[in-house]
Order: sequence, then C-alpha cells, then structure tokens
Amino acid sequence: MSTLLRRDPRTMFPDLVEWFEEPFLTLRPYLGQPIRIEDFVEGDHYLVRAELAGIDPEKDVEVTVGSGYLTIRAERHDKTEGKHRTEFRYGSFARSLPLPGDANADDVTATFDHGILTVSVGLKAEKKDEVKKIAVKPAK
Repeated sequence: MSTLLRRDPRTMFPDLVEWFEEPFLTLRPYLGQPIRIEDFVEGDHYLVRAELAGIDPEKDVEVTVGSGYLTIRAERHDKTEGKHRTEFRYGSFARSLPLPGDANADDVTATFDHGILTVSVGLKAEKKDEVKKIAVKPAK
C-alpha cells in the first residue's frame, strides 16, 4: 500500500533538501549513469567500494589512479529476453574521487566479488617528529 507524504507547509523551501539529496537528477541522462560508492579508511588503507552489479570485471571495468584522483569506469551490456518481452540494460558509468593527501599511488589493488568492486589504496606512513624533553634548570 502506498502512503502519501505530507509536506510541512511551515518550511520556506520544502523541496530544497530533496533536491540536494539527488543532485541534478533531471540531468542524469546527459551525465551518464552514476556509480554508488562508499569510501573509508581502515588501518593504513583507503578503501572504496563501488556497486557494479551485472558487469564483467575483466572486460568492462577500468580503474585508474593519477593526479590525486581515483577513477572508476565501467560499461554494462545486458539483455534479458522472455517470451513476450525483451529488456536492455546498458550504458557507461564513471566516477572520480579525490584521494587523501597521503595516498600511495604505487600501492593500489582492486578486487571484484558479488557485484562489488573494492579498491584499496595504501596510505603512506606519516613521519612523526621526534619529541625531545627539555630539562628545566633553575636560574642562577
């Protein structure tokens, strides 16, 4: 059963928050398909998990790192045929993410499991400055 949502008439711009939740939703056909991601730091690695269901990772996925960005490109070719119906799902997808400042572009791996692409970017160990204790002597 559907439920109607009632807008709060007291808000000045009731649709403004929804507009920011899905930015430029009306422009999506012109911008291409989005790739849903989650990113986080775990230990000494920056991890990006991208939802790419229905894609052959060996042929249709490209992951590049350079100039402080991680870029994921994918292409889907899918056709479902039934007795009275045929459905096509295809298109190009791309998403670029800024990397943390301490990302190591030489330590990047990518795995694909059950429709989820996981990209792991190593983080360079910060060189911590040595703390030196100074003895305080009484004045003469």
